[in-house]
Amino acid sequence: MPSLHTEYMTLADKVTAVRLFFAPCFFIIYIFHIIMPFWVPEVSPWTVPVLWILFFVTEITDLIDGKIARRRNEVSDFGKLFDPFADTLVWITFFLCFVADRILPVIPFLVILYREFGIIFLRNLMLKKGIAMGARKGGKIKAFGYMFTGVAALLASSVRRMGIEGPYFGAFRTAAWALFIISVLISLISFADYVSVYKRAS
Repeated sequence: MPSLHTEYMTLADKVTAVRLFFAPCFFIIYIFHIIMPFWVPEVSPWTVPVLWILFFVTEITDLIDGKIARRRNEVSDFGKLFDPFADTLVWITFFLCFVADRILPVIPFLVILYREFGIIFLRNLMLKKGIAMGARKGGKIKAFGYMFTGVAALLASSVRRMGIEGPYFGAFRTAAWALFIISVLISLISFADYVSVYKRAS
């Protein structure tokens, strides 16, 4: 069984770890006007650039950490598990914010939540067999669906925070809903693929 012990984090792992720091920062800034409406009004334009910066940094780190690992020949079993773990925490955080803000529906969010925990469970089972199961093609396609959903949802949130909702909020929220449903379907297909990998390894 391969060991996941590492004496130090590689550069790619450190880039991945940035997401674990930025995700709660995004949550705190996003949720202020929901949990503290008397202190932070719903129209909070100052939060818009901050949220977009946090969002894009997390996405950029997700795109480059694997490339860094391959370029530096630092691909490891730890990284194969750490990267999708960070992705899961990030997207659960983002989607939770959008659901709490009534931009995304709660039932598809629950489906995604159960799917992500199911994948974590499968990875643990695979690890007991000595296999560190990293992201597969379906999972990467799902990640793009999540990203486009996040962009549409954050656009909806942004126009509301800037006080310029007009027809824009409804359009962006509708786009976010459609992309969210598509992402859920892709995530379920991807989950079936992970299950088939586990069965083949059994």
